[in-house]
Amino acid sequence: MTYPPNNDPYANQQPPQQPYGAPPPQYGAPQQPYGQPQYGAPAGYGAPAVNYAHWGLRVGAFLVDEVCVLPFYLIAITLGNGDNGLNAFYFIFMLLALVVQGYNRWYQAGKTGQSWGKKALGIRLVREDSGQPIGAGLAFGRDFLHIVDGLPCYIGYLWPLWDQKKQTFSDKIVKTIVVK
Repeated sequence: MTYPPNNDPYANQQPPQQPYGAPPPQYGAPQQPYGQPQYGAPAGYGAPAVNYAHWGLRVGAFLVDEVCVLPFYLIAITLGNGDNGLNAFYFIFMLLALVVQGYNRWYQAGKTGQSWGKKALGIRLVREDSGQPIGAGLAFGRDFLHIVDGLPCYIGYLWPLWDQKKQTFSDKIVKTIVVK
């Protein structure tokens, strides 16, 4: 006896094979449905929910980052004002402030997704499409593009208050999100 052909295109789909020698998945480990992307899936049944960081956390992380470089600025201003105007101390400590800022906000945040402030408040800066850290170059570009956030009366900095993905204008341009 023959059965009518099955019209379901997924009826004969086999589960993905593990590479030879790979350990089997652990018992009780969450399983990914076939053909379902793990990150950045459209919202709906089976899609992971993205927990965007709210505006207060983002502002708090920025303030922590700025407090880390504030001593260098204060020393530069205090020691740099001489009788003849600015002296070498001003330029040395301003350069140190730039190095610390660059390491923290561009290198560290680009490599791990977390600057010191973001790490302290438990949030991460990631690519919108993959959920991976953005890299130092894109982190620098994002900080540079904050100019766009400040142009129309600083509205870009307030945009995360009502935006669905809690993004500033610079986040939208470089396609990044900040998540908890």
